[in-house]
Amino acid sequence: MEQTSEASRVLIVEDDERLAELTRDFLEKNGLVVSLETNGAHAVERIRDETPDLVVLDLMLPGEDGLAICRRVRPFYNGPILMLTARTDDLDQVLGLEMGADDYMSKPVRPRVLLARIRALLRRISEPSAQAGGGSTQSGSDSAPERLVFNNLVVDHSMREAWLDDESIDLTSAEFDLLWLLASSAGRVLSREEIFTSLRGIEYDGQDRSIDVRVSRIRPKIGDDPVHPRRIKTVRSKGYLFVRDV
Repeated sequence: MEQTSEASRVLIVEDDERLAELTRDFLEKNGLVVSLETNGAHAVERIRDETPDLVVLDLMLPGEDGLAICRRVRPFYNGPILMLTARTDDLDQVLGLEMGADDYMSKPVRPRVLLARIRALLRRISEPSAQAGGGSTQSGSDSAPERLVFNNLVVDHSMREAWLDDESIDLTSAEFDLLWLLASSAGRVLSREEIFTSLRGIEYDGQDRSIDVRVSRIRPKIGDDPVHPRRIKTVRSKGYLFVRDV
């Protein structure tokens, strides 16, 4: 399929060359521009030099594993990272999210499901998110505001940035999306099912812990107390509530 200058660029970091090539061919037939890296030791440099729109990162790699790579690139790379793992242990998935991964899939991966996840992640960084519902707002039109202000916390959707006391907050792409979703629904409890479906575009299975992990990472970043949170509250058996005025 002929590529255009607007096609999204994906870097696949996978040591199984045959699998990586088959995946590349399938994704390119569906309009993506794909490059490959089979050695974990070279992955950080490739991500830094190429700044792809999205990285598909295998957990088990020669040279350097996916968790270490994810941790090393997050200070300079804000694009989505989709982690692949052959393990079924929840701990690996939680660790991946804590290192900054945006999503994860268990091997063997079905190509069409992988493509759907990639497209969902790319949409999250290119399209407006949920409509706003609380806090002071700033917008140039009658549409949903692009900036929400909660005292010393500012969240800007168009810039995909947030500030606390005028200091930029270091957020991954997935963390920003979750913060925006919660902040734009301030004063309303969002269930895990609603959050999961909105952010990942698939049905919640009742066991995925990614939302809880991300909330726990966001809280200290926005000045919230991780033990006794006042800004993002856990509503037992219901979900999460972003409090307008703290």
